[in-house]
Amino acid sequence: MPYLTRPVLPAGTLACMPQPTLDTGDGLLLRPWLDSDAPAVHAAFQDPLIHRWHLRAAESVEEVREWIGEWITDWVEESSAQWAVVEPGGERLLGRVALREIRLDEGVAEVAYWTTAAARGRGVAARATTALSHWALEDIGLQRLELLHAVANEGSCRVAAKSGFLLEGTKRSSGLHADGWHDMHLHARVRGD
Repeated sequence: MPYLTRPVLPAGTLACMPQPTLDTGDGLLLRPWLDSDAPAVHAAFQDPLIHRWHLRAAESVEEVREWIGEWITDWVEESSAQWAVVEPGGERLLGRVALREIRLDEGVAEVAYWTTAAARGRGVAARATTALSHWALEDIGLQRLELLHAVANEGSCRVAAKSGFLLEGTKRSSGLHADGWHDMHLHARVRGD
């Protein structure tokens, strides 16, 4: 049975190019992950705030190296795209920003991020999310980006708003965290916002 619409983006849109480094224009770089980032990611995941709002724990640097390998493979498979957020020079890790659940045919992806404890309060997540959103919507041609966070995570709500993501509603009891089920805010940006 044929579809009545064509895919928003064809398969291969991402895989046909190397993952780019993106400049926020205000002092941050989003670059592909390197194996050498593993110790910094492991250290970031020892932070209690990361444990509160994320589903994974990092028990060893070697485990994080495996994650980085998966993140690199995910680009080629076009299932997700993950960037290290760093200062110019590219060595000091400040956080991560990502497109998850990429559906090229529908033109949709989910934005996710975290920052290191030392980077919080400096606008790092909002600046990185804004740059990634511009690239995904304007340069690549996705139609819609979604951003989900626990309603209780007020910091993530501020990041979403500063990044131009409009609050669309609340998904009740839809996010399982270590302390139980959380209501989740759904924010979104669409091309042309």
